[in-house]
Amino acid sequence: MYTPPAFRTDDLPTLHAMMRAARLATLITATAEGPLVTLLPLLLAEDEGEYGVLYGHVARANAQWSTPATGPAVALFMGPDAYVSPGWYAGKHEHGKVVPTWNYTAVQAAGPAEFFDDADRLRDIVTRLTDRHEAGRPAPWAVSDAPDAFIAAQLRGIVGLRLPIARLEGKRKLSQNRTAEDRTRVADALAAGPDPADQALAALIPR
Repeated sequence: MYTPPAFRTDDLPTLHAMMRAARLATLITATAEGPLVTLLPLLLAEDEGEYGVLYGHVARANAQWSTPATGPAVALFMGPDAYVSPGWYAGKHEHGKVVPTWNYTAVQAAGPAEFFDDADRLRDIVTRLTDRHEAGRPAPWAVSDAPDAFIAAQLRGIVGLRLPIARLEGKRKLSQNRTAEDRTRVADALAAGPDPADQALAALIPR
């Protein structure tokens, strides 16, 4: 991931928090047949390995798990993003030498993808993922709410993923290369807009 020094994030707790906040990840594997890509929720086990381990599952019909990879897999976690108008910069009114850009946050985790179909491990991952996303609901649904035979049949349709993270890169492009005045202008403009994603990004911009 191309990351100029001003936008680089190396703090491990911050990177883990960014990954947890991203509800959907993009899994990418390079193969002799070309890149394969799947969008899927991933569970981060922070206490495993140096950088953590990712767990998830893909459909058994998805060729990504059965196609040999030619290198490490990459899991991309995207945070809030927003278009930044040059009209928000002070320079727009002073000299006009400004252009649009895009602000965003992202984490890229790379490592060897391990796929498995052990039923007990699959049930554990599905349960942990479900519990995470059902947490806080008035009446959270649990895997145990469904008949065992039904769940067993569903598990036969998926393949588990374990991805021990060997390399972790973070990027927070939040107008750090602009003046404090410009950062404030950008944050205020995004916060005042109607888009919740813009508002979420505005809260991250350093002033």
